[in-house]
Amino acid sequence: MLFKESVQIALKALLANKLRSVLTMLGIIIGVGAVIAMVSVGMGVRRNVQSSIASLGSNMLIVSPGSANSGGVRSAAGSTITLKYEDAEAIKNKIKNIDYVSPTVSNSYQIVNGNQNWNSTIQGVTPEYMAIRSLTVSTGSFVTQNDLNARNRVAVIGTTVAENLFGSANPVGQTIRVNNSPYKIIGVLESKGQSSMGQDQDDVVIVPLTTAQERLLGITYVKSINIQVTDANRMDQVQSEVETLLRQRHHIIGDKEDDFTVRNLTSLMQTMTQTTTMITILLGSIAGISLLVGGIGIMNIMMVSVTERTREIGIRKALGATFRNIMMQFLIESVVIGVVGGLIGIGAGCMVSMAIAKFGGFNTVITAAPVLLSFFFSVGIGLFFGIYPARKAALLDPIEALRYE
Repeated sequence: MLFKESVQIALKALLANKLRSVLTMLGIIIGVGAVIAMVSVGMGVRRNVQSSIASLGSNMLIVSPGSANSGGVRSAAGSTITLKYEDAEAIKNKIKNIDYVSPTVSNSYQIVNGNQNWNSTIQGVTPEYMAIRSLTVSTGSFVTQNDLNARNRVAVIGTTVAENLFGSANPVGQTIRVNNSPYKIIGVLESKGQSSMGQDQDDVVIVPLTTAQERLLGITYVKSINIQVTDANRMDQVQSEVETLLRQRHHIIGDKEDDFTVRNLTSLMQTMTQTTTMITILLGSIAGISLLVGGIGIMNIMMVSVTERTREIGIRKALGATFRNIMMQFLIESVVIGVVGGLIGIGAGCMVSMAIAKFGGFNTVITAAPVLLSFFFSVGIGLFFGIYPARKAALLDPIEALRYE
């Protein structure tokens, strides 16, 4: 019997029991759709984490104050006030393989322009901060070393602040008031939009570090030191050198605990990527279990079909159908269920993924790899679970089959 004829007979058999065929496909559809949807969510989470860390800058080390310990009670991380501007200068001057160093401070203030006001984050930075964070000024200029040395009351604002205080007008050259003091706007940052964590990166006002320290906050310490390393392969080396230098400067000897923390964002990104990859695999594996359940459903229905069509098989064998002909017919039926169910499942999975992105607030990523993998897996499931029923049908004795009632 020709392959084409086997396909035609298989399709007629499936169409003769439409409801049963659809219900059998349902397990495959749900399985494939679930795998695609779950993997797209996992990959979306991974991309969010990567973009969030990458937005902080490439090859970054961040030095933060340690946690205070008073009377055996440990405070939150960053509660000590041990980092100084001089620490940043020492790191810049004494350690090699560093491109930029920028100490920072920050706090929330109400920004006023005439009868308009807006609550935003004020960040005190040095000129190097622009390169570290890959910032671009769309209008005007950024904070300069002269502004830093003279403690000038100048500000560079984000687009969110500009829109809320000035509307469509150009804010460069205008004056805003922060903590009842006037600040001249010298630039507007290029919009960076929301971060992957939902934070508005354009809701910021940048002023010179010394201005923020002395005129706004009244402090002499810094809250963090951002370091951009020249080569990603030297991150661990530079981190070790920074830790050694700060221990010397802070007179920390022996086993005494550090009063600072150095975070390696490259290592953090690698760790987070590995974690989110494992989560993605776990989600896909859990969803893949439903594919196996769908395969068992295919085998069950095919067994029922063999039983119902025992006389048909006997007649075909009496007319000369071979073991191979019968085997091929039933295998084609199970594979068709896997193929059609897989194709419908791909469409369902993509729609569910887009619905999650639209209504659930998650970023989802659909790529070819999980789509193709789940499809071919569904075809393989149909083939594998169709072998036993097909073989059982092919091995039926034609005389016994013809006697079957």
